[in-house]
Amino acid sequence: MSVGVQIKETPMAKLSFAGPVLLRLRSLARISHIAIATALRHALGRRMAPDWDAQMETGIRFVRHQFTRAMAGGDMARGRLLFDSLQPETDDVYDVHVRPAAGFRAKWYVPAQQRREVVLLYFHGGGYAFHGGVSARYAQMLAHRTGARVFAPDYRLTPEHPHPAQAEDAMAAWAYLTAEVPADRIVVAGDSAGGHMALMLLQALKTAGERQPALCAGFCPWTDIGDRGASLRENDRYDLVQGWMALQFGQWLDPEERFGREALSPIAQDYEGLAPMYLQAGGREVLRDMIIEFAQKQKALGAEVTLDLWGDMPHNFQAYDSLHLSSAQALERLNAAIDAYAGGGGALAPLAGVTVD
Repeated sequence: MSVGVQIKETPMAKLSFAGPVLLRLRSLARISHIAIATALRHALGRRMAPDWDAQMETGIRFVRHQFTRAMAGGDMARGRLLFDSLQPETDDVYDVHVRPAAGFRAKWYVPAQQRREVVLLYFHGGGYAFHGGVSARYAQMLAHRTGARVFAPDYRLTPEHPHPAQAEDAMAAWAYLTAEVPADRIVVAGDSAGGHMALMLLQALKTAGERQPALCAGFCPWTDIGDRGASLRENDRYDLVQGWMALQFGQWLDPEERFGREALSPIAQDYEGLAPMYLQAGGREVLRDMIIEFAQKQKALGAEVTLDLWGDMPHNFQAYDSLHLSSAQALERLNAAIDAYAGGGGALAPLAGVTVD
C-alpha cells in the first residue's frame, strides 16, 4: 500500500511554538542566529554535508543545540519546556483525529481515511527523557501515512523514573491494547528510545509467555545503552543527537547499574522465534553502527529481521516526510513491511541499495 507522498520541488518547513513566551522568544532568536550562520557557511562552501541544503542543516544544528541546553541545565522539567518551545516541522498536513484513551495515559491517533485494520502501538523517542510536540507530530505522521490507528502511551520518563518504569508501562500498554485488539493485528513500533522500548517489549512478552505482535518496527532504534560503534562519535558532526547524549540517556535509565548494560540492551538478547523485525537507520546518525550490528547478530541467531539504511540521513529522518526523498521512501517501506507481515503478503523483499545484508 503506497503512502502517496509527493516530494516538494521547493521544500518548505514551518515553526511550531509551545509553552512559556520567554522560552519561545529565546528559541526563536537562537534558530534565527543558526540560520544566518548556516547560510553564510553555505555561501562559503562550508556545508555540514555536501548534499544537505541550508534548511536541513539549520534544523539539525538547532535541535542539537536545544537538546544540549535542555540536558545540561540540571532542571529536566524546564529543559523539556525549552526543547518543546520551538520545533521545526514539515508543512505536510495530517488528517488525523486525536483523542485520549479511556482509562489509560495514552492518546489515539485516528486517520480520517483509515485503510488498515492493524493498530500501531507506538512508543515515542526522546531518550526516555523527553516527550512533547515532536512526538505527537511523529504519531500523526504514522497514522496519516499508514492509514492505521496509532495508540501512543504517555510512559514515565527518566531521570525521574528509571528502569523498570518504562518496561512496566510498555507491558501495561500491551495489556490495555490487547484487551481490544488481537496480538496478530498489532504492529509494535518506536523511534530512537521508543525503538528500544519496542524491542525490549518483545523480550518481556516472551518471558511472560504471551503472544508476539505481527511486526516490530524500529525507526533508528537504540540497541545498546552503552558505548558501542565508531559512529557514536564519528557522526556527531552530522547528527541532531550526539554520542554523549546517548550515553547520558543510558545512565539515566539505570543510574545505579542495578540491572546492567546487557540486561537493558536489545543487542545482548536473542530474538529467534519472536516477532519479525523491520528496522530503519540513517547512515549519518550516531546509532548507525549499533543498529547494523544488532541486525547482523540477530540474523546469525536465526531471528527474522530486515534493516534498511539510507546513507544520506541523520537520526529520526523519517520525520522529514515529504521534504526528502529518503524519508518518503522510508515511509513507503514501512507500509510494505506492514503489508508483508500484518497483511499476509509474505516476507519483505529487499530494496536495492538500501537493505543491509
